[in-house]
Amino acid sequence: MERLSYDFFHRHALEVAPDLVGKLLVHGDRYLRISETEAYCGVTDTACHAHKGRTKRTEVLYADAGTIYIYLCYGMHWLMNVITGDIDDPQGVLIRACVEAEGPGKLTKKLGITGDLNRGSVVDSRELRIADDGFRCTVRTDKRVGIGYASQEDQDKLWRFILESPK
Repeated sequence: MERLSYDFFHRHALEVAPDLVGKLLVHGDRYLRISETEAYCGVTDTACHAHKGRTKRTEVLYADAGTIYIYLCYGMHWLMNVITGDIDDPQGVLIRACVEAEGPGKLTKKLGITGDLNRGSVVDSRELRIADDGFRCTVRTDKRVGIGYASQEDQDKLWRFILESPK
């Protein structure tokens, strides 16, 4: 099982998101296979948290590739994202689901991932990483979900990537 490198994440979110499908999200000695991701692409993407500007909360989106962005949703679910691309270009990928955990809050709960890991790095963290074990799959696209606040154009973009079947 090989840890994904900085170069893997130092690409545009629309390249990283489909490539993360099928990889392993590893926290300590527990791991799950990523089955669904969503791309969020900067200040022009009205679904991206950075769309309304740089704030204390969104500052992490401007960080280096591989940085972990974890936030609390509805006051009870931790959602995990990985920052992609260049520093100061706020984009990232939400890990939306894993094979044995359908939903972003369920996967963090199952793996014991909390906001304590926010601003860490999947590239060099001892605790949290994403790895490639050689598994290959086909990936289909669909609309992102849970972004009713975004423009209709951004809601309609096929920026959700879903594991369809092993190759």
